[in-house]
Amino acid sequence: MNDAAHNVDPTEVQKFDDLASRWWDPQGEFKPLHQLNPVRFAYVQERAGTAGKNCLDIGCGGGILTESLATHANQVTGIDMAEGPLQVARLHQKKSGLDNIRYLQSSAEALAEQEAGSYDFVSCMEVIEHVPDPESLVAACAKLCKPGGDVFLSTINRNLKAFLMAIVGAEYVLRLLPKGTHDYERFIKPSELRRWGKQAGLNFDHVAGLSYAPVSGKFSLSNDVDINYLMHFRVPE
Repeated sequence: MNDAAHNVDPTEVQKFDDLASRWWDPQGEFKPLHQLNPVRFAYVQERAGTAGKNCLDIGCGGGILTESLATHANQVTGIDMAEGPLQVARLHQKKSGLDNIRYLQSSAEALAEQEAGSYDFVSCMEVIEHVPDPESLVAACAKLCKPGGDVFLSTINRNLKAFLMAIVGAEYVLRLLPKGTHDYERFIKPSELRRWGKQAGLNFDHVAGLSYAPVSGKFSLSNDVDINYLMHFRVPE
């Protein structure tokens, strides 16, 4: 078991640190995140809404989702372990004029020791498949959220179809992502994520698939969770 407060893979952190300066280039390495963001943001708004809430974005990177949340929320905290993307996020925040964002270099587990039960809304998108102990991360999400709050996680399913599409297709054929972005062994089945949520005291609420259309270059919600998926949990009152 990893030290919960340091549930971090230095290689994964360095991978995103090296790409930091290109985070906000909609045609660069993070183009898929720019394409995904409107769909993810619409999903969380429809299921929970962030208006007037205190929100936390775990693994915020350069702040793409964080800034979207801040357009509705009262306050948003974005955390990441890679300092490069955080510097980019802070610079872009000034450009955007959003003064209700706080960026911190921290793991979810470390923040949970300091700010347990502080957030109405917790998002952790495309992060859980990059940490050594995903179960610990789910538990930290639950600990950080207030009773009655909402926790959203997104990740990639673990099966042959996901390997062919998310790694072979996205990284080698379509070149949507840099080679080596994902490790198949770290992909997570929806049943595993649901189990970890239950063990952390969360109530499962909904799951939705994310489908990609190569011709249009657009993502959309679907009932197909074979590859990418979003999961919504609620914290009991």
